[in-house]
Parts: sequence; C-alpha cells; structure tokens
Amino acid sequence: MFDALGDLHFIRPLWLLALVPAALLAWYWARRRAADSHWESAIEPALLDVLLEPGARRRSRHVPWLAALGLSLAALGLAGPTWERLPQPVERKTDALIILFDLSLSMFAEDVPPSRLVRARQKIADVLRRRDEGFTALVAYAGDAHAVVPLTDDTRTIENLLPALRPDMMPVLGSDLGDALDVARLLFENANVRQGRILVVTDGVEDVSAATERRSERFPISILGIGTESGGQIPLDFVNQPGQVLRTQQGEPIVARLDSARLEQIADLTYGRYHPLTLSDDDIEHLLGTALPGADDTTEVEREFDTWVDMGYWVLLLIVPLALLGFRRGALAVLPILLVPLPADAGIWDDLWQRRDQQAYQALREGEPETAAALFDSEDWRAAALYRSGEYAAAAASYRRQPSITALYNLGNSLALQQDFKGAIAAYERVLERDPDHTDARFNKELLENLQRQQEQQQNATNEQQRGDSPDGESEGQPDRGDPGNPEQNPGQNPSGEPPPEQNETPESARAAQQGDGRGDEQQSVSRDERRDALEQWLRRVPDDPGGLLRRKFQYETNLRLRRGDYRSQETDQIW
Repeated sequence: MFDALGDLHFIRPLWLLALVPAALLAWYWARRRAADSHWESAIEPALLDVLLEPGARRRSRHVPWLAALGLSLAALGLAGPTWERLPQPVERKTDALIILFDLSLSMFAEDVPPSRLVRARQKIADVLRRRDEGFTALVAYAGDAHAVVPLTDDTRTIENLLPALRPDMMPVLGSDLGDALDVARLLFENANVRQGRILVVTDGVEDVSAATERRSERFPISILGIGTESGGQIPLDFVNQPGQVLRTQQGEPIVARLDSARLEQIADLTYGRYHPLTLSDDDIEHLLGTALPGADDTTEVEREFDTWVDMGYWVLLLIVPLALLGFRRGALAVLPILLVPLPADAGIWDDLWQRRDQQAYQALREGEPETAAALFDSEDWRAAALYRSGEYAAAAASYRRQPSITALYNLGNSLALQQDFKGAIAAYERVLERDPDHTDARFNKELLENLQRQQEQQQNATNEQQRGDSPDGESEGQPDRGDPGNPEQNPGQNPSGEPPPEQNETPESARAAQQGDGRGDEQQSVSRDERRDALEQWLRRVPDDPGGLLRRKFQYETNLRLRRGDYRSQETDQIW
C-alpha cells in the first residue's frame, strides 16, 4: 500500500489548477451570503427563530463549501490520479496499399469532364484522405514506372505531389502495367510487408498477361476504371498544338475507350475487384474492401511498454452523494453551468487546441489562403499563402526577404503575375546563376522573353501603322513577316502556335478607329479585352509547381535503367 502511495501522481496535472477557482468561488459565495443577511442585526434572536425555517441558516452556510468540495473532487478526477502500471503490447497497423497511377497519354482524354487526368487525381486524393491508418505508396507509370512516394503513413505528402503528375512528364511513352507491378512488389519487399493491396487507377490495360503473370493472393490487384466506353480523343495541348488531337499514322483520330469487361476480367484473375469511376465514394469503399488472406492486419512489435492506469473514475463515487444533495433547490442545475468556460474569442479558443501554424496549415488545405496568411509566423509559409490568395505584391515582398533559391524562383513567378516581366526575368536569371540546371526557371524566363519581344514588335508595328496616311502607307507600315515557320521572325506566331496577346487588332479595326466612326470605339474596347484575356492565358502558362523535380527524377531513373540494360524496348506497343 505504501509503495502504491509512493507512485501516486496525476496523468493530467494541469487540471489541479481548477482547485484555486473552486476555493475562491466558495469563499466569495459564503461572503456574499453573509453580507446579504442583515436580519440578525435588525430582529431579536428569539423572534428570528420563529420567522425563519428551522435549520435554514445552517444549511445555507454549508452550501458554498459543499459546492466547492464537489468542484474540487471533479478537478481531482479530471487530473487523472494513478498509482498502478500495466504492461501493454505494442501493435502496428500493417494495412498496406500501393496506388499505381496510369499516366499514359490517353489520360488527357476529356470524355470524363474536365479530363480523365483531373478526375483520377481527385479520386486518388479521396482515397488518401480515408487512409488514416496503415501505409500508402504511389507509383506513376507510362512506358516505364517510377515510385513517387514509397510506403509511408504520411498521406499528405502524397496528396501534395498529385497536382504535379502529368503524362507529358513521363520519360517513356506507353502503358506498361507489368513494370508498375514490379516496382510495387519491390516497395513491399523493402518495407518488409508480407501482404498488401494494389490499386490500379487506369483507363485501360493492353497486355493482360502483364498482370496475370504477377498475381498473388497476398497482393490482390484491384482496378479503378477511368473513362467511358464511348471514349474520347486525345488533345495535343500539351505539345502546344491546341485544337489538334493524336492521330494514327494513317491520319485517323485515336479514340481511347474504356473496356470495363476487360479490366473486370483482369481484376478477377488477380484476386482483386473492379469498379468504374463514380461521383460518390461507392467505388472507393468497394475497392478498398478487397479481402486479404490474413484476417488481422496488425502485427505485434517485439516489445511492451508500461502504461499508467487512470483511476480518476473512482472519484465519481464520491461526487454522486454530493450530486444527490444538489437536487434540492436547483443546485444540481447550477453545477454544470459553473463548469462551462466563459465565452471567449474564437481565436483564443482555437489556440487552446492547435498552434497558430497548425491552424494556418489547416486553413491552407481547406482553401482559405487569406486566413492562413494572417496566421502563419513562418515567412516562407506566409509567402506561399499570400501567393495562393492572389496577393502577388505582398508575396513578392515576402520572397525578397528570403535567401533560398526556391524563394527567388517564386519571386519571379510573383513578379510575372504582376506583369513585371523585366523584374521576373531578372529573378529567373539569378536562379539560373545559382542553379544552371533549374529547368522551370529556364522555361519561365524564355516564355516571358518571347512575350516581351512580341509585345515590343507589335508596339512597333502599331506605331508604324498609325503614322500611315493611306492604305498603301498602312501596308508599308506592317512589319516584314519573314519566314512563317520561324517564330523569331514572325511576330504573329509564338512558339506554341498561338497569336501573341497584342496581335488581336485587325487593320480594319485600326482604320475604323482612325476614321472616328462609332464602330471604332466599340472594336477598340473588344480588342483590349481580347488582349487582356490572351495575356492572362500566357501568364497561366507560367508554372509555379510544374513537377520539375519529379520530372528530373523520372528521367534520371530511366537513364540509369538504360545504362544497366534493364529497359525493355516497347517499339511495338501503342504509345498512348
């Protein structure tokens, strides 16, 4: 017994601070009662005994101290008194899931609006948010496969990388599910996982044997089908050919169709399940419910730890009698009111449960960057929140105060979106001075330089046109078109084949403006709107997170396989 008393302590000792307000409340209550009772000084004691109910004064003196005793016992119980330890086995959740994300060109098809790629990303994000236990990995594959994130319990890392994954970043075209399954099996082995689920997010599997040859009951393969049976064409916007679609060698448009029957057959042969994409979570629940051979997906780690047993519930036996006394005169109804905290500012209340940086990160994830920017103390996180909220000037000011190369790159993006092309180009040049292999900075710099050059050429052409006094003069004022296939010589065409932002005003509208008719002002207004829209389209092409790091990682792994001779040529396979 004495040993137990020696081990007596409290699991949540901060609750003991509630003893102080409980004592002060009892003292204040007793003092108020004494101050409010003046009958003793005005009425004779003999007469007072007749007027007052017998024992009323004695009970009134005891009420404050009984309430204080009840509050004190409640505080002791909440503090978690303990004096005994029990050994507890340590278990780890071993439920493992590897998502194989098909990034073949057919994922650009738009038969599932807005596109198969976007819907697949959204559904994978839904899967990740349901994974509150176990380990998850992500593998991207096209003509070959690459591990984006190995098995981890940090699903937020995977979710943050999803927007950067696109088919045009894959080094090898095609759709090799077999290579993706090999990478998944290697991830399972490296994590020492004896069984787990594989979820393939794809719009088609060309080689059925690639899956059946690698099937195992311990690693069932389930498939989520993306697309429609009617199919869709594959736009070539990713190679700067808007309005064009991928075609066969014979010139016929390629239509990528979802073969649900084929995918369902593959899932059945590989001990998994199949479900087409749905707007609800029915597909996720069906696929993640794939049975594993073992009934228990937890393993006991080879150690135990001692945990203190919370004995606070025993204090409840002492509070019950006091609560029964409180039924009289409504005292029991007053007690819960006393335990409710006073109204406080919402920010103060949130500070009790989360740090401000945690609140800010949650707000950022929930699509409230303005709130996040006000809460972040970290300079880099605050700048990112300002950038996402469209406060590019404030974001640029914050990035200027940071010395990292990432901040310098983001400074260029912020200046570009403010149409400060000169400052943005200078920022990208500083990035390239420190890292000549920074692909994204080089891409953005060349993009803005082309835009700036074409704006200057168009301005010169406009000035020459305005100086013309006749149709012949206007014709002479037009710049030399040069080679129509050379964007450097042709100001009417940029490298992507799109008209530059300033190339929307036609000679007819210019002449109308010079002649001063009513149609000129309207056409000039339309032209300005078109130029503004075109400029915004150009600026949207400035990537702030294009997955450059992942792209370089995938290319490096592919080159390494080529040098080792591990790459299997797929010249006979379809590239989409």
